[in-house]
Amino acid sequence: MKLPIITLATVFLSMSQAQQYTAQKTTEDGIEVIRLADAASRTEVWIAPAMGNNAYKMTVKGAGIMWRPAASLGAWKAKQGMGGNPFLAPWANRIEGDSYFANGKKYTLNGELKNFRRDGNQFPIHGLVVYATEWKVTAVKADAGGAETTSRLEFWREADWMAQFPFAHAIEMTHRLREGVLEVETVIENLSSGPMPVSVGYHPYYRVPDAPRDSWQVHVAAKEHVVLSPKLVPTGEVKAAALGEVMKLAGTQLDDVFTGLVRGKDGRAVFWVHGAKQRVAVEYGPNYPVSVVYAPAGREFICFEPMSGVTNAFNLGHAGKFPLQQIPAGGVWRESFWVRPSGF
Repeated sequence: MKLPIITLATVFLSMSQAQQYTAQKTTEDGIEVIRLADAASRTEVWIAPAMGNNAYKMTVKGAGIMWRPAASLGAWKAKQGMGGNPFLAPWANRIEGDSYFANGKKYTLNGELKNFRRDGNQFPIHGLVVYATEWKVTAVKADAGGAETTSRLEFWREADWMAQFPFAHAIEMTHRLREGVLEVETVIENLSSGPMPVSVGYHPYYRVPDAPRDSWQVHVAAKEHVVLSPKLVPTGEVKAAALGEVMKLAGTQLDDVFTGLVRGKDGRAVFWVHGAKQRVAVEYGPNYPVSVVYAPAGREFICFEPMSGVTNAFNLGHAGKFPLQQIPAGGVWRESFWVRPSGF
């Protein structure tokens, strides 16, 4: 039998392939985090499971593309605030009032439990799990195909959450880093005996550090602009989006809801922000048919927010004004979005 010839170059190539991707548990400011790394693209992603499983930091060649509200992770944990890539569930954005409809029934939130936030108009906002500590890491691995970590949140175990949203379910979130691109996959298992409405999303804060905010250019991949009331709740009316192929952020701000997303042959809708040379593109899978774009004046970030439905989705779905996704009993909802930096 003829044995294969193993050269020194072959050994170095195998070592290089094996070491391209790494995934490890570590700590920052005494907080357990997961670090995913791609040596070839010099990209790193950091996830804090006990802070809402937030992918709070992503760097490319040392340049950070995620904005956060505090200089250190410890300071951020001590004074909670929105930043990084927070997960919004079981409702994303606002509910108009303290009641919502699901499966034709009216449910009322219990404000005395004090487990949700309110916006400036006192509407419940961003669900129950933005800062959840209950995520359990179930996998951390790296191989020739990439680096990834999976965490699980068993919503049904928490009585105070179930009191607000009485649909037993579990959520698995996987962060995958491959060829410099981060995929965030969300899987929701409906453990209830009936259908479960889905109104989830993410509120990621992006930046391109090679240029100031007012020189950034933005592409919004949507044909429809959802009309909002003065309290930022959809009225039910939809107009044509009139932002053009590229818009400049200088002199403007955004806190808008878009639908009718423009998709490529791969089914993804691509939003992006561009600085001098750097670009961050965010690609939405088909089960994210809605995007909120948030870019307040004077702030060095922009949010491209993949959403399963419009703001106030439970009530507007019940009224027949917008589609509302549902998971059948025993079924699963699954979708991803991708963060693709370039020009670094």
